[in-house]
Formats: sequence, structure tokens, C-alpha cells
Amino acid sequence: MDKYYREFLIICAELNKIGIIPTLMGSVGLEYITRRSWQPTDLDIHVKGDPRGWEAPDDQRIYDWEKIYSMMQKLGYELIDRHEHEFKKEDLHVEFGSISSLYDFAGVEEDELTHIKEEVEFLVPSKEQYLNIYKASAQDSYRNDQNNGKDFLKIKYLEELDSEGREINYDKD
Repeated sequence: MDKYYREFLIICAELNKIGIIPTLMGSVGLEYITRRSWQPTDLDIHVKGDPRGWEAPDDQRIYDWEKIYSMMQKLGYELIDRHEHEFKKEDLHVEFGSISSLYDFAGVEEDELTHIKEEVEFLVPSKEQYLNIYKASAQDSYRNDQNNGKDFLKIKYLEELDSEGREINYDKD
């Protein structure tokens, strides 16, 4: 199990304790559903927030921010970028985003995400939803410059899954 997913489980357990069910996003979430390594460099966690997403002021974008901030400090994290809601502990980077802007961004309904209830409770996009998310992300030139086209590799992979009709198993290995 990847260090980022292990850390997600720790953070998720603490979020659950304060009444927050997070969404596992980014490469770590994609790894969870595909069981394929995507070489994550950070952990992307989305929680309820302002549906305007990046258009919302930094201090309003993430709901329950003060609770999340306090919890992350207790876990040994330092806030390193308020705009990105990014924390760091040793070599781990964790960013929080607003799941409430997902529909406007990628046409993905929040209430249609896959609900996982294992040792912790969280949401994760399906392969089809990830395809929509990465297609929307691929249109962002800043993101493309920063991630060296990794989104395009993910899109190709997800499109091939669709064309081959393979299903993704959400059961733990």
C-alpha cells in the first residue's frame, strides 16, 4: 500500500471524527480504483466547500476550514500555502479542495460518487467520473505545464478501459 494512501487513511479517520466524509481525489484516488500506480506526488482531498471553487475567496472556499486546519496541525502538518490549502509534513504534501465545485468543473454530481465504508468512510470518483475530471483538467494550460501531460496518460488509460469494457473492482486487495 502506497504511503499516500496510508496517510489518507489516517487523515480520513480524523476527518470522520469531526463529521467530515472526504473525497479521495487525484492520482491516489485513481490508484485506489484502478489498482495501478500513478506515481503521486501529493495527496488531494476534497471536502464540502463553496461551489464557486477557485473563484471563492481563500478563507471561504473550504467549509469547516478551522476544524480541518486544527486537525492537520494535531497530525503534525504545517500549512504552507493558504491559497492552495496545502499542508506539509516531512516529504508529504496534502491539498484540500472543494468537492462542491465538481459539477461545474467536470459535470460530475457529488451525490453520484462511490461511497466507501471500510475502516474509514470516504467518497471516490468512478472510472467514468475520473475520465470527465481529467478531460476537464486537461484543458487547463497551467495544469498541463505543471504535470508534464500526466493527465493525458490517465485519459488514454481510462478511455482504453471503457473501450475494452473492463470494470473496476472496488474491493480491497
